[in-house]
Amino acid sequence: MVDAAAPANAPADASVDAATTAAKAWLGLVDAEKYAESWSGAAQGFQSAISSDNWSRAVGDARHPLGKLLSRQLKSAEFKTSLPGVPDGKYVVIQFASAFENRAQAVETITPSQEADGSWKVSGYFIK
Repeated sequence: MVDAAAPANAPADASVDAATTAAKAWLGLVDAEKYAESWSGAAQGFQSAISSDNWSRAVGDARHPLGKLLSRQLKSAEFKTSLPGVPDGKYVVIQFASAFENRAQAVETITPSQEADGSWKVSGYFIK
């Protein structure tokens, strides 16, 4: 029996909320230049794809020229069960409109995935 009070997309909505909360916390580590901690808090697949040292170097090289974060606003967050180049699973593709000292307009795309224990951890981060 279907609960008429619960919308059909409630599980996806709950996933989007949980993933967005996890993404914001993780971005806080990156913003604070705690790159090794952000690697440690990332999804297992993320950690398998890049070493902590290489991640710290790559994200530092990408973020340092931008300067300090001035603002970040949620643009979109979409639940997905498949994405190109990764195994099927539960993902939320999140985009933020961000402004930095040295770049007034940037788009940060962050993709948390649901781990086996049910937690949401970042599996991808891109900035343009």
